[in-house]
Amino acid sequence: MHEKVENQQNSTKASRRSFFNKLWIFLGFVAFAEFISVVGAFLLPQKKRIKTSNFGPIIEAGPVEKFPLDSVTAFIRGKFYLSRLEDGGFLALSRKCTHLGCTIPWISKEKNFACPCHSSAFDIRGEVISPPAPRALDIYHV
Repeated sequence: MHEKVENQQNSTKASRRSFFNKLWIFLGFVAFAEFISVVGAFLLPQKKRIKTSNFGPIIEAGPVEKFPLDSVTAFIRGKFYLSRLEDGGFLALSRKCTHLGCTIPWISKEKNFACPCHSSAFDIRGEVISPPAPRALDIYHV
């Protein structure tokens, strides 16, 4: 009887030992795979990087002639609108309402930005036409 208990304890120790051996082998493979992926990422060519400045990513809009006077163009990737003013100047305006952050569309028939959430309205320069927006749209560096 005493011999059976010792055999069970030895088999438990052996199964525990084999479990930990298998666990270490598995973790070794995981570490090796991570090492290979890091080396591969280092050696493979990188994707084209976005140009950046002190103000964030630089998005090339195109030639000035592409934008008619007194117009607004949406840049989905950059999350902004590019307004071409009557005097020929440009403003890059945020697409988020300053009231609660809703995305605002440009309504070309009315020549304004209208917030669908709480009816705030902004002119082509981003200035508040109708509240509850507390301030003008944020302007990005052009």
